[in-house]
Amino acid sequence: MPTVLVIDDDPSICEVVGYALKKAGYVVTVAHDGKAGLDAYAGHKPDLVVLDILMPGIDGIEVCRALRAKGSVPIVFLSSKDEEIDRIVGLEVGGDDYVTKPFSPRELVARVRAVLRRSAARPDDDGPKVLAYGDLTLDVARFKALCKGKEVELTATEFRVLQALMAAPGRVFTRDELMSRAYPGETVVADRTIDSHVKRVRQKFERSGLGPIDTVHGIGYRLSDCRKR
Repeated sequence: MPTVLVIDDDPSICEVVGYALKKAGYVVTVAHDGKAGLDAYAGHKPDLVVLDILMPGIDGIEVCRALRAKGSVPIVFLSSKDEEIDRIVGLEVGGDDYVTKPFSPRELVARVRAVLRRSAARPDDDGPKVLAYGDLTLDVARFKALCKGKEVELTATEFRVLQALMAAPGRVFTRDELMSRAYPGETVVADRTIDSHVKRVRQKFERSGLGPIDTVHGIGYRLSDCRKR
């Protein structure tokens, strides 16, 4: 059974979220502040983190940055903030999804299930197991992104965005088309969400001197020539 770490300073929220997730079949660990959450992550290695943004001490954004430095565990942000800028900041630092308070426990469980499904998804039996273009390689079967053989850590959503582009080099994808591939079967709730994921992918590959995604102004995005600069 997948393990979910819930990090929130509100005990009542932790109780509601924990109950809903346990009822859905997940093993739940709870932490009530950022430091305790990081300690719990180190001790339990959960499959997913539900993370509140507004917490005293180490807030959710800093916790997310710390978790991203350790790996690509899926993260669902939970916050009372509902402004688009807050949603974008959460996604830009590495969140996979964002649920605002007040929320339906059933919706949260559905979001958790969807993010875990994206994280664990594998290609169809007749689909390509490896995508290669220029200096970039996606090992889809093992869920690894490589730049000249060196692994680049991506979240599940970031991987899906890049996978969609690499499956059709030269094609220009609209934001909606990319979102439908990154979030299969889900409704897009923010027009600029895909921009945040693209920005994160670019930042991660720029460290290796590669610019894998081009912007086509007024339309969307396409795969670049994927060669190191």
